[in-house]
Amino acid sequence: MSHFAVVPGEVPTRLPARFRTDAPTFERTNVTRYSVFSLAKQALGGHRGWGRAWRDPEPKKRYDVIIIGGGGHGLASAYYLAKLHGIRNVAVVEKGYIGSGNSGRNTTIVRSNYMLEDNAHFYEHSLKLWEGLSEDLNFNVMFSQRGVLNLLHSDGQMDAAARRGNAMRLNGIDSDLLDRDQVRRMVPHLDFSEHARFPIFGGLLQRRGGTARHDAVVWGFARGASALGVDIIQNCEVTGIRREGNRVTGVETTRGFIGAGKIGMAVAGNSSRIARMAGLTLPIESHVLQAFVTEGIKPLVDTVITYGAGHFYVSQSDKGGLVLGGDIDGYNSYAQKGNMPLIEHCLADGMQIFPNFSRIRILRHWGGVMDMSMDGSPFICKTPIDNLYLNGGWCYGGFKATPGSGWVFAHTVANDKPHWINAGLTLERFAEGRAIDEKGGGPTPNVH
Repeated sequence: MSHFAVVPGEVPTRLPARFRTDAPTFERTNVTRYSVFSLAKQALGGHRGWGRAWRDPEPKKRYDVIIIGGGGHGLASAYYLAKLHGIRNVAVVEKGYIGSGNSGRNTTIVRSNYMLEDNAHFYEHSLKLWEGLSEDLNFNVMFSQRGVLNLLHSDGQMDAAARRGNAMRLNGIDSDLLDRDQVRRMVPHLDFSEHARFPIFGGLLQRRGGTARHDAVVWGFARGASALGVDIIQNCEVTGIRREGNRVTGVETTRGFIGAGKIGMAVAGNSSRIARMAGLTLPIESHVLQAFVTEGIKPLVDTVITYGAGHFYVSQSDKGGLVLGGDIDGYNSYAQKGNMPLIEHCLADGMQIFPNFSRIRILRHWGGVMDMSMDGSPFICKTPIDNLYLNGGWCYGGFKATPGSGWVFAHTVANDKPHWINAGLTLERFAEGRAIDEKGGGPTPNVH
């Protein structure tokens, strides 16, 4: 068995009696299992027999666990609480519609090419879950292991990549250090001319990395969680968190008060705002990150490519559009939109390695609110307030972490202690001198 594999023998746990309702009852969804046979059956009936993918219930007065945030992380947490720990009296509350936050506003890249131990273990665990996620959810999340190639542009970068690649291999993660000719054979449309501003020396490749369809991930987890009895409550904004002493007891919402034994926060860029409702200050800043998609073109980029001399990354979607991203805008914001200077900066970086991008038109662009931590690594942990748990600080890494984040967060909430995989991803690490700083940028959130 792999060192990072999910252990089937782990015993599902239940919340202590004081956190459970006396006699919980669960609506069950009559979910049709998706298969070629169900598709053929529905085709004969004009596709008029499909049921709802997930329920739309009214909130109960009390739940064993409330997860704030109906994005991928919140829904995955609820799914694994129900599936692995038998805790099904769970509600996911979302202020809009599920997936309307960062889960639907990213560039869909999945990878685990991290060097430091805590991140490497966690993201590799998540990647292993990605590899079986469509089968587990009975929902095609369109996970495509097309590889992630980090371009390198100097001898120093080649040395640093060799170090990272060796660290990855020591942790059981695949990596290949490519020279210039190997990169040219793999991606011939890159600028290998003698006039390139930053010549390509080589690249670090993780072949198991790739992309997935962000909305399919949200819908798959929502469908799976609902089928297990989880209530997904949309258009229900949390306006306050009620406490008795140092213990949370429920949430105030636009649809009334909802009691809870435990509360998990999985709200990305709104983490600091929601935590403040409980009297908790987090070492997180919120910044806007823009992303772009171009008009559809013929196949050009069949992998994920990142630019080592700047901050730019690109892949090509199934529709033919190039999906592009780069740096955060660099100022604190809760807005889901950015500014023109960053657009110019990002696209200029892209044209340094792909001059043939110059004539492609941008079809649309958007922004997501990023929860930037002080060292660039996330928090999946208990908080100083009893029964309140944090899933946040994701910086650029939120989407690829979705299944792994939900898996270990569910374990942490159910057992009131972390799994060994997320044991280092705590708020206390700064006080203990254990910063997990992959980039070496120091305690400055906007540089990670």
